[in-house]
Amino acid sequence: MGKFPSHKVQVSVSSEIGRLRRLLVHSPDSGLGKVVPSKAQDWLFEDIVHLDTIRRKEYDFYTKILLYFLDPEKIKGKLEEIDDERNKRAFYKPGDDLFFRSDKVVELQWLLADILEDREIQLKLVASVCALETCSYDTQRELQKLSPVQLAKTFISGTMKDEKMLFAPIPNFIFTRDIGIVINNHVLLNKPAKKARTREALLAKYIFFNHPLFSAYQDKIIELSDTHHHFLLPREGDDKKVTLEGGDVMVVSKDHLLIGVSERTSPEAAYQAIKVLFEKNVVKKITIIRIPKKRDYMHIDTIFTQVKRNVWILLGIFSRKAMKHEDEDAVQRILENNKKEDKMKIIQFRKKDPANPEYFDNLEDLLTDISKNDLGCTEKVRFIYSGNNEFPFDAREQWTDSCNLLALKEGVILGYDRNDKTVEAFTANGFTVIHAQELIAGMEQGAIDPDELENTLILMPSAELSRARGGFHCMSMPLHRDELE
Repeated sequence: MGKFPSHKVQVSVSSEIGRLRRLLVHSPDSGLGKVVPSKAQDWLFEDIVHLDTIRRKEYDFYTKILLYFLDPEKIKGKLEEIDDERNKRAFYKPGDDLFFRSDKVVELQWLLADILEDREIQLKLVASVCALETCSYDTQRELQKLSPVQLAKTFISGTMKDEKMLFAPIPNFIFTRDIGIVINNHVLLNKPAKKARTREALLAKYIFFNHPLFSAYQDKIIELSDTHHHFLLPREGDDKKVTLEGGDVMVVSKDHLLIGVSERTSPEAAYQAIKVLFEKNVVKKITIIRIPKKRDYMHIDTIFTQVKRNVWILLGIFSRKAMKHEDEDAVQRILENNKKEDKMKIIQFRKKDPANPEYFDNLEDLLTDISKNDLGCTEKVRFIYSGNNEFPFDAREQWTDSCNLLALKEGVILGYDRNDKTVEAFTANGFTVIHAQELIAGMEQGAIDPDELENTLILMPSAELSRARGGFHCMSMPLHRDELE
């Protein structure tokens, strides 16, 4: 299948909205089509998905748009040259000779196959996966005989070439944001909270520490270590366990990092991250956002993401007005303020004086401060709300990732087409709305230049993708963004 290009590439992310130049993705594999209803929630899915639809009618549009924006030579006119429908599908398959092989839209399975060319790495990783999945020794020897391409596929899908299943798939591997986060020129690897994602973390660790793509950054890869005593504690001591996922980490400026404490990221992980990132001088300021431990929210990027320097998408129940109960009478306000389980806590630590943090009452105050003081905005800071801040659409559309948007460049974002009220809110705020199919046709014909797009919400088909409970922010791990001017 060919190795990844040997030239060194830049790994650097210092904002959420700088022009995206390189990212890690993983296209839906056959493992997604093997999730059964009785195991769906164990594998962190709310429902089963239809694999062919999620590939051909949804994720393939995402791949095309990423290629047109990041690596147009790999896509423009290429699919028109392929007559056979099966070969067109092969264009998207990382194990196929016709795979697009972009070093800007980087496929994890391709990188995994690359490192498995090294026999020593192959043997170590086979042993590690087999230990993790309690495989027999015969299975281990069987895996050692596979080609790197087939072995990479099996590690991810759990399935051999003959469709024999050896172990469970890892269907969440499409959410590449959670395996790690690039913070300036460092990489912070995750520590998954759920057992279903343990193999993902193992594969990611081997890729980051062994692939030539990251060879110049070996001393800049950060792993958080578990506290030495957490496993001796009763269940109430789970907060001492170190769990961290990338959806809870946002690089909002070169000096400022946000970390969510959530259902998936523990307070101990937040503490460890603050300690090591300050020690290594990676950032100067870290804000901890503690959100309710609810499946509805999961990570902080399910309740807000950045659109422009002065524009954010946000779930309205975390707005200033909602957090302060400004629309309620005095008695109702007092009663609501005593519901501690729904409280959000925001604490900002500075490297120069971590013992004296600053506190924020609500997300709007924090995000306004970021826009004005970190990013130097002179324009009014605006908030676009999930479901146009109308009940029940706000909660319904947040559930289908109305707030989980990916900025390809400042003001040009990808979102789901099913979130109608949120789309109305974007339109009311001066954004152009364009459907993926129309955009792709325009770029292919040369009528639309990605670099000239401004204030645009790109709507992606989402009937099946949204069932997996993750948007395009989740389905991307940016490796390189341009610095904001």
